[in-house]
Amino acid sequence: MTEDKSIKDAINSFVESLEEEQKRNRLIENTPKSIVKDKTIENDGLEKIKGVLKKILKLICPGEEVRIEADSEELRLSVQGEDLGIAIGRDGKNMQALEYIINLIGKRKKFVDRNIIIDIKDYRKKRINVIKKTAIFMAKKAINEGRKIALKPMDSYERKIIHNLLAGFSNVTTRSRYDEPNRRIIIYPIKSSK
Repeated sequence: MTEDKSIKDAINSFVESLEEEQKRNRLIENTPKSIVKDKTIENDGLEKIKGVLKKILKLICPGEEVRIEADSEELRLSVQGEDLGIAIGRDGKNMQALEYIINLIGKRKKFVDRNIIIDIKDYRKKRINVIKKTAIFMAKKAINEGRKIALKPMDSYERKIIHNLLAGFSNVTTRSRYDEPNRRIIIYPIKSSK
């Protein structure tokens, strides 16, 4: 008798949860099949890429215990460990090379169809904060001194962050100059007409 009651409770609970999902229009049946299929394939592909990255990092940093967390929404792999400095490299160059190789493997093997972002020991997050602080400091310097300021060469992703950040400043404008690998941002003060 108690088993029948617990089974009925479980069924009722399941039916209630289905009704709740139906109210929110979140049932799998209401989701286009291509989205469900693509997400499943992408998650499987991300797990395979995660395994490839782990093998590469074991070769680069032998004896190092590496933990990789995957974020399937943003296709981001966060790598944690003790001594991963060689995997990051100077100014993150080795990390960028790793990211390039991982994306190449992922696309050639058809594991993923979007770019994967790799962040080792939160280097990328810290670097973005430093870039933003430097950009704001240099923008203020350009305004105060009334002259253009050239920043050091950086990759397109970092330049885009600065362009977007300084677009909110009404008294400076930014432009990218020169060719890769020396492409850099120049901050120009806008002279106010008084």
